[in-house]
Amino acid sequence: MPFVRKNIYKDFDVSFSFNPLTGDIGSKSDTNAINQSIRNLINTNFYERPFNPTFGCNIRALLFEPADVITILDMKSAINDAISNHEPRVSLIDVIIQDNSEVNAYNITILYNIVADNTVQEFSTVLKRLR
Repeated sequence: MPFVRKNIYKDFDVSFSFNPLTGDIGSKSDTNAINQSIRNLINTNFYERPFNPTFGCNIRALLFEPADVITILDMKSAINDAISNHEPRVSLIDVIIQDNSEVNAYNITILYNIVADNTVQEFSTVLKRLR
């Protein structure tokens, strides 16, 4: 019988949900753990993490800039730098950003390759400007 690797990557669930069987804090594994990490990385501004001022993406600073090609390129660059510097479990393939001006938001899709098992995954999120 071939050896099957289970849970290459495992992180705790940041929603702090409990495991109903053990009562311990919940966990995320593999692709879900990486997606949670990418979401946290994108939503974190610089200087939000004590003793690690360069962690994050600082993309919220760009949400109130004019919705044009330059802002989208700046967002792509910020996401690319953040993932390349702070998420060693993946290699970035592409960042696709679509302007959704009708609802003051950006649709972000990130294509990445998981380094450990060489599979291509997709992460999508919506960044909204709130008033």
